[in-house]
Amino acid sequence: MIYRVAQISDTHLSRDKPFFIANFERVAAALVAAVPDLVLNTGDVSLDGAIEEGDLQEARRMHEAIRLPMRFIPGNHDVGECHDAPASAEPRISAATRERYLRHFGDDYWRMDIPGWRLVAVNALLLGSDLEAAAAQLDFLAQAAATSGARRIALFVHKPLFDASPEETAVTGRFVNPPTRRRLQEALGGGDLGLVASGHVHQYRATLTAGIRHVWAPSTGFIMPDARQPRYGEKDVGYVEHSFQPDGGHQARYVRVPGLERHDITDFLEAYRAPR
Repeated sequence: MIYRVAQISDTHLSRDKPFFIANFERVAAALVAAVPDLVLNTGDVSLDGAIEEGDLQEARRMHEAIRLPMRFIPGNHDVGECHDAPASAEPRISAATRERYLRHFGDDYWRMDIPGWRLVAVNALLLGSDLEAAAAQLDFLAQAAATSGARRIALFVHKPLFDASPEETAVTGRFVNPPTRRRLQEALGGGDLGLVASGHVHQYRATLTAGIRHVWAPSTGFIMPDARQPRYGEKDVGYVEHSFQPDGGHQARYVRVPGLERHDITDFLEAYRAPR
């Protein structure tokens, strides 16, 4: 029995700044028609929830309207940027911003077993923080890996682990930073990691590195122009459908939803208080 997960990401929803709601509603309609077993938003659910709690409330309301099984992990726009990121105008994750997210969306790291696989979802911003909960999340990861048995592990995390190689040393803010990445990899060392699925970069890409598939989901809302972000993969809008098989097989399919507007964030400079 194939288990299908629809991975949406970087929806950037807000009631007061509804720039990307029409795209989300088109994706929501496509999901209702497709009826996946689970819809999983891999972060930046809200436009500016780290500052405006109303954005978290509106984002949760719009997801509930889909009426399908749903899980979430946070992005930097939901809880704030990690503490080990380069200098940024964005707020940093704090106990208070994390608590607001937990209040609206539930656990920010969790696991779920399906035939042949263990889905493990983590808070990428907590990974790179000095909050007390960061150590608890690493303990959770190590335990999830050590007890996975014959199941393969699919890791869902907002930021990709790296661009081309896990040996990269650059600190850019686009990927999990090297020291944090090493701690994550060590925690998962007791399991059979088969997939890392992420968002954040607003591009679709699927690659294979050391036997592990890395799939980046595009945003449902907008793309970043080449002048502001390198082109790593395909700059478009949509979502990814993952098909998990009981024998450990996996396929990922990029879904282009008819009618989506390929918004460019530079056309919406009023979305944020400062350039991101």
